[in-house]
Amino acid sequence: MIIQNYKDLANTEKKKECLDILETGLKAADPEYIISKFVTPEEIKLDDKTIQLKDFSDIYTIAFGKAGDSMTRAINAIISIKSGIIVIPKGSKSKIKSKKFQIFNSGHPKPDQTSVKAAKEVIKFLQNRREGELVIFLVSGGGSSLMAIPDGITLDDKIFVTDLLLKSGASIQEFNCIRKHLSKIKGGKLVENIKCEGIGLVMSDVEEDDLSSIASGTTYMDDTNFLDALNIINKYKLRHKIPLEILKRLEDGFEGKILETPKKEKIINQIIANNMDCIKAMEIKAKEFGYKTKTLQIFGNIKDATRTIIENIPNEEKSCLIFGGETTVEVIGKGTGGRNQELVLRILKNTQNFRKLIIASIGTDGIDGNTLFAGAITENIKIDLSVIKEFLKNSDSGRFFQKQKGNIRTDTTHTNLMDIGLILR
Repeated sequence: MIIQNYKDLANTEKKKECLDILETGLKAADPEYIISKFVTPEEIKLDDKTIQLKDFSDIYTIAFGKAGDSMTRAINAIISIKSGIIVIPKGSKSKIKSKKFQIFNSGHPKPDQTSVKAAKEVIKFLQNRREGELVIFLVSGGGSSLMAIPDGITLDDKIFVTDLLLKSGASIQEFNCIRKHLSKIKGGKLVENIKCEGIGLVMSDVEEDDLSSIASGTTYMDDTNFLDALNIINKYKLRHKIPLEILKRLEDGFEGKILETPKKEKIINQIIANNMDCIKAMEIKAKEFGYKTKTLQIFGNIKDATRTIIENIPNEEKSCLIFGGETTVEVIGKGTGGRNQELVLRILKNTQNFRKLIIASIGTDGIDGNTLFAGAITENIKIDLSVIKEFLKNSDSGRFFQKQKGNIRTDTTHTNLMDIGLILR
């Protein structure tokens, strides 16, 4: 089981079914299951092209993101990889151990010195590749902070602005727009001058599978500009909070004193998995249990997402609403929690008058916010609303569910296809 405290949480038949459906969603996000759909020992099948592997003298991999190690392990089991680099978050123990692969454990969600070291090693690795060789880039969510080379600013400045954006409520697209314009590798810069052939196999953790936002479009290109970055700074009232060096760089870019990010794709990038893969697998499982199902995706502000979910809870008995996506939360307190635990708490607060429900939501990466939990599960039990409001005011949903014994624990899952959740009636 991926859900480690399944037995503790599955104390009713309905909770057991709810957890089984979540487990199915998590398994659908496993790269071992995904990679084999696209890669055979002879070829890599993309939407518009099939790449014959016999055409290359040597094949290498560069993997970065929360699924970097598991994607590498999956592809290495199918084709002969000569060597490669894996960059995964600190605290994540690599699923593959081989002298062929250099492994870095970098900072996430904020970059650190290892992020810089890893990025420099990747650049050096690519500079050594030649015509006739193939580099397969295995890209997944989390890659933005795991590899970093700040451009015209210090690493401390980059960490500071990352922290501000994390707490601001900015979307991942807005967040990564700014990252791309403060980086020497993001927005397609990493692959701009490679001499070998390259392809990107990408697991999507963003809305509409926007390749320019996943891992900040490191192997793709950028469809945003310096003005967009400045507008985001102003939108979230960060102009007087960010370091002057960052503001100056963005303004210099807007004035044309600094080159824009690449606007053309250098290599083919293929989305190989997304959040809908998890939702579809969960829907099949729910139907096996005899539930009438309804599915939706939610993005943006968590308060709006909560309203959307509640409006879509079916009225029929034995029904299941399955949802996925990723909300944004403005952190206003100093508690522990994350967007999944807060979402479950907000739904609980607003369904006090509903007939019995089971509510659950988790991050497919296994880490929700600043906690060691993936998310939470609860029945819509009667709770004093003033108590819930106090926990929400302190951004303390994690502690609320610790008291209720409703936190879901998976540890790092070595994948990332955003968040998944459901409501059983």
